[in-house]
Amino acid sequence: MEENKRQKQVGKLLMEELSDIFQREGMNIVDGGMVSISKVMITPDLLEARVYLSLFQIKEPAVLLEKIKERGWEWRKLLGQRVKNQLRRVPDLHFYTDDTMEHVFKMEQLFKKIEEERTKLN
Repeated sequence: MEENKRQKQVGKLLMEELSDIFQREGMNIVDGGMVSISKVMITPDLLEARVYLSLFQIKEPAVLLEKIKERGWEWRKLLGQRVKNQLRRVPDLHFYTDDTMEHVFKMEQLFKKIEEERTKLN
């Protein structure tokens, strides 16, 4: 379903603020890997936000995601302090891993393999 203009605006605002919060709290670099917020999707009623995290070179992504989810109330509180003048209610935050980059790397490897096989045949 297509997001409306307000959903996009709120999503962009939350993404910017959460990225800054993660950076200030030291969550952007964990165990030598990087954590970044790739996308924030908002429900039409603006009460829930799906935050997609891109985890780069994280040894145990599932464990890190659980730690982030456990501190979800804290992220929401910090976010509320920042957006209290823009939003009536701070949305509930739900965190997910964004595996887009992994998918891109797998596709690139497949294309390289196909190209190598093609050159061997010629």
